[in-house]
Amino acid sequence: MATWSNLNYQNSASPLMEQIIFFHDHTLIILIMITILVAYLMMNLFFNNYINRFLLEGQMIELIWTILPAITLIFIALPSLRLLYLLDELNNPLITLKSIGHQWYWSYEYSDFNNIEFDSYMIQSNKNLNNFRLLDVDNRIILPMNNQIRILVTATDVIHSWTIPSLGVKIDANPGRLNQTSFFINRPGIYYGQCSEICGANHSFMPIVIESIPMKNFINWINNYSLDDWKQVLVS
Repeated sequence: MATWSNLNYQNSASPLMEQIIFFHDHTLIILIMITILVAYLMMNLFFNNYINRFLLEGQMIELIWTILPAITLIFIALPSLRLLYLLDELNNPLITLKSIGHQWYWSYEYSDFNNIEFDSYMIQSNKNLNNFRLLDVDNRIILPMNNQIRILVTATDVIHSWTIPSLGVKIDANPGRLNQTSFFINRPGIYYGQCSEICGANHSFMPIVIESIPMKNFINWINNYSLDDWKQVLVS
């Protein structure tokens, strides 16, 4: 998660986020080179006294400063297009997670398993608990690491946005529409996100927490969740 005075991206936990960071650094280097060149030329214009009364045209220099920006834009556009196609790629997902945005909480359904669905509310921060203010939830999303995960996102009331920065995922949740994307978590951990759409007064109080665990532990969680669910049915 982001920490104080951190001006860079969060540490990536997926291959897609790694590629986004690489593209950011690539584009930033080009922008720094352009900024230095323009600043140098402007300083020269301010401090030189050269005057040419008979200079009417300069076709060569105009050709150069038309072609060079075009080549620069190509160096930015090609990696950008590659990354856009990578973000939309869906390669045989192992698990499908459905996320539904409400005012002001998320609900989740594991579409591949029976009767696994729950709501996820932000919990009140307590000094005695090791939780993060405005970021922790009562029910975390449990997902296996090193597997392709597909997520289907929708909403019941207004537009929300399901966002996990460290995974490189940001997808809008629109009422009456089902959007999908995928991600791949390559290490265990707990990853935090929030609704990043201005969906109302409390849109910043819709945190998202993913807990990435090994496949063996995920299977145990699925089995235990199913058993607990059956126990609740029998009791009721």
